[in-house]
Amino acid sequence: MDAFLRGAKRKPSDIAQASTRDDEDDSTEMKLALLASLFPSIPYEVLLDTLLANDGSVDRAASSLLDSRTALKKSHGATSTVGSQTSLRSFTSKPSTTEGTAIAKKPKLLSRKGTTLYLYDPKDIEEHTPCSIIHNFLPQEEANDLLREMLNESKSFGKVTFKLFDNVVQSPHTSSFYLATEAEVNMQRHEYYYYGGRLDDVRRITPQLLRVRPKVQEAVNKEVDARIKTRYPHGKKLRYQCPDRWTPNAAFVNCYNGPQESVGYHSDHLTYLGPRPVIGSLSLGVAREFRVRRVVPKDADNKLVDDANAQGQISIHLPHNSLLIMHAEMQEEWKHSIVPAQAIDPHPLAGNRRINITYRDYKSNFHPKFTPRCKCDLPVILRTVQRKKENWGRYFWMCHRGNVPGKENCSFFQWADFDDDGIPGWDKARYKKTSAPAGQELPLVS
Repeated sequence: MDAFLRGAKRKPSDIAQASTRDDEDDSTEMKLALLASLFPSIPYEVLLDTLLANDGSVDRAASSLLDSRTALKKSHGATSTVGSQTSLRSFTSKPSTTEGTAIAKKPKLLSRKGTTLYLYDPKDIEEHTPCSIIHNFLPQEEANDLLREMLNESKSFGKVTFKLFDNVVQSPHTSSFYLATEAEVNMQRHEYYYYGGRLDDVRRITPQLLRVRPKVQEAVNKEVDARIKTRYPHGKKLRYQCPDRWTPNAAFVNCYNGPQESVGYHSDHLTYLGPRPVIGSLSLGVAREFRVRRVVPKDADNKLVDDANAQGQISIHLPHNSLLIMHAEMQEEWKHSIVPAQAIDPHPLAGNRRINITYRDYKSNFHPKFTPRCKCDLPVILRTVQRKKENWGRYFWMCHRGNVPGKENCSFFQWADFDDDGIPGWDKARYKKTSAPAGQELPLVS
């Protein structure tokens, strides 16, 4: 890097041939400045993606950019430059080999602390996040019919009011909740609790929501099966993940009207979904940015247990008619958000609005008539320990009444009791007491 600081010019070939550089202590900005001086026609985002994909090595990043540019020249027969990112796989270093056999590197988060890594390609999203995405999910007219229906419905959506750090706040977007039958609607209104209170806006499922539901169900189950076989240890489901087929029986629909409507980092409620839930999220209308970041526990001294995992956030582009599957590791180990945008490209039908339909599988054995009740005589909520290493990943029940303006939490707390399939202890017909692997504490205390 000294040569760059002195202003000495180097050819790309010189960079590509270098094999003894030591740029570990150079800042990301300095590395990007060097790459930009060598490849002035390549966008900054592509340079950053390439640098991260090559573990911060300027030499390997430059070499891969040269290879990509050469390949483009050959394929197009003319001078070309790398445009917007298509896939990080185009810029990664070739795997090392031993006796002709490729050695696959274990996938790791490519984002760096304090930065945002933007992903667009489904394969990149699948490899580096707990999500899968299917673009152009529905036939065009079917997607537009559903969008029109939801735009009309959204005119009467409302905002949820709740208490946050002793302040009364409203959700930064509007929403409504849909169920299949009138009986389910009445049950939801009178027996289920959210944010310590009942939902005011619960509706019967609309014709288009009902029409699309089996397609979402089929696609989500296919992606879940593929992830278990290709991404999870030994090709088996995660511990506490339900082995049943995912069957959506409810839908939360959110409307983001304009670039400033958003939702901050959060995990979805587990209370009625059970542990390790899967959610199918269909985006319609304006494209928005969906960000995820890994949750890293802290030790007794409030220090990160694994600083290597305390990396930046990853942004997933959600265009019109895209289905995002949040897999079984999402809610317990990651948080997600929809960030405000500086500007958005209006959609021909939706204008500045984005409709987000999250299909969910509410488990019958997690109905409020089964879950514990707190001292307030309310059904409690299910959460997982995310902050402290000592009990990392353990599930517990707690009072949530304090989220209602003017109300306070009671002191109720109880560890949750699930078997390896996520079946609660009160479901005696299915519950199978299991033991943790050697060296791992069994989180089954009540």
